[in-house]
Amino acid sequence: MKTILCYGDSLTWGFDAEKGGRHRLEDRWPSVLAQALGERVTVIPEGLSGRTTAYDDHLAPTERNGAKVLPTILGTHEPLDLVVILLGTNDLKINAGGGRAFEARIGMERLVQIVRSFPYQDDHGVPEVLIVSPPVFVETPNDVYDQLFGHALAQSRLIAPAYVALAAEAGCHVFDATTVAEATALDGVHLDAANTRAIGQALVEPVRTILSGR
Repeated sequence: MKTILCYGDSLTWGFDAEKGGRHRLEDRWPSVLAQALGERVTVIPEGLSGRTTAYDDHLAPTERNGAKVLPTILGTHEPLDLVVILLGTNDLKINAGGGRAFEARIGMERLVQIVRSFPYQDDHGVPEVLIVSPPVFVETPNDVYDQLFGHALAQSRLIAPAYVALAAEAGCHVFDATTVAEATALDGVHLDAANTRAIGQALVEPVRTILSGR
């Protein structure tokens, strides 16, 4: 039996930009991944809207700093074989992360360090890490989201190469979600059901390969 933790923000939580609620459970990418991997793999979705890699959001009603929460989540769900991290979108908010891909990169590096240094309670070993870069932003007529993210259209394109470089340095796995998914123009950031499913489908083979080495 293998266990995967999917750690992310609203793209993992399944925010529906069209209806304002949440995508159906079966449409969220962790659910698609779980369905494809079968009963011998447990996939745990841990998505929170607004979560950053490692930055405080003082306007939020929840703890959105991913680095602060991750140790508790690791302890809750261990033993783990793989941690998939899809974060970085909210790091591009000026009020929460600074607005640059650089902040996302160093924040993601901190998360990798946390996964690898956590004091796991059994001899299962340290889980593998798969970094997933979020789809790039697109232009939107939505004024609220344009104010939040419109300044960072170019920066959103720099996250994927930054994560590729980090993965090479840290010796972990990486996948660029932009290769299979596109943000909706409804808000320029989130995914429709088809595109969130596409991420889950695209991760199936890379995840199988990673788990086969455990």
